[in-house]
Amino acid sequence: MKAAPSPTTPTKTTGLFSAIVVVAALGYFVDIYDLILFSIVRVDSLKELGITTKDAITTQGLYLINMQMGGMLLGGVLWGVLGDKRGRLSVLFGSILIYSLANIANGFVQSIEQYAWLRLIAGIGLAGELGAGITLVSETLPKEKRGYGTMIVATVGVSGAMLAYWVGEKFGWRNAYFVGGGLGLALLALRVGVYESGMFEQAKKTDVERGNFFALFTNGPRLARYLKCLLIGVPLWFVVGILITLAPEFGEALHLTGPVTAGLGVFWCYFGLVFGDFISGSLSQLLRSRTRALQLFLVFCGLMVGAYLFGLRGASPTAFYSICFVLGISVGFWALFVTVAAEQFGTNLRATVATTAPNFARGSVVVLVPVFNAVAAGLGTALGPNRILSGAVVGGVSLAIAFWAVSTLPETFGKDLDYVEE
Repeated sequence: MKAAPSPTTPTKTTGLFSAIVVVAALGYFVDIYDLILFSIVRVDSLKELGITTKDAITTQGLYLINMQMGGMLLGGVLWGVLGDKRGRLSVLFGSILIYSLANIANGFVQSIEQYAWLRLIAGIGLAGELGAGITLVSETLPKEKRGYGTMIVATVGVSGAMLAYWVGEKFGWRNAYFVGGGLGLALLALRVGVYESGMFEQAKKTDVERGNFFALFTNGPRLARYLKCLLIGVPLWFVVGILITLAPEFGEALHLTGPVTAGLGVFWCYFGLVFGDFISGSLSQLLRSRTRALQLFLVFCGLMVGAYLFGLRGASPTAFYSICFVLGISVGFWALFVTVAAEQFGTNLRATVATTAPNFARGSVVVLVPVFNAVAAGLGTALGPNRILSGAVVGGVSLAIAFWAVSTLPETFGKDLDYVEE
């Protein structure tokens, strides 16, 4: 690592409620709306497309989630590299355009294969917004306010899931996709007043290589930092991608007194995430430590996963949704995780890391789902797979690994980000 050449003029900084922060927050709002929408409309959309049995709905739903998450894996690399080569703004608005058009097209699907390919394209588009937004906010805010800026982005952003639930319930799944795409296209009008990162502009004037994804794998300590950043975000997508998305299946396994829906589970989980992201961001500022804030939230998350799996047997749907809400608070460290990833690397690789890390963490669902299913089948009986014990095993391992990763990464609170990686 070496210091970037000193600019001839000071790097421009901005305020907490500048156009950059507002656009990044609203972009993440639409991103989350579109990202989580399928989990909300999964059952209704599949039934309309002719998938009617419970097992088929579960199987096809997991297939479509995997296609979306697979797209996010591809898009994470694509947008991350472009963010460091072409600039943070080009990725921020380019990704919004692609996922908006893909989601509008989703409203017209007539078959599972059409649905799957459009979820793949939407996933590619959805992969770029958060990393670009967090990188831009981190590089334009004063270092002592970075945590508050990314907290605003996350707190506003995750509330998009609640709008997705309301629109999906009130207007139907096709119209919900149309609304999401329309919101994204409307957001592009806010480009006026948003400027490129000064740190990136200075890095462009040097001969340092920018956006080389493979450079993350050619240096041992750098690779270790990168892998640890990826692992921190996996528990959140275990919770959202398995515990919440499969809420109806877990409700049956827990013998709840009434049926529960994934849509309402997502609503309450993301409602909790709004508070969790606000608390985790504020806590990292108050403790002056990203590490300690993340450690506390991971422990809290472990306790709530245990409450979800082992404390709800025979409970009411109201109790189930209450646990979903608190579980959402416990995984409300998403923006903090992406902020840490951005702060770990120099300007020439920062967008690459800040974009690929959350998308690889999201894309971990592609691995988590078959592992979860295999463990459930292995621990099951003649009555069916044991989803409860499988959730405990897969969730416990992912949380333990994430805690280790956080504990062994360098602290980044207040770190000067004006440098490049060798």
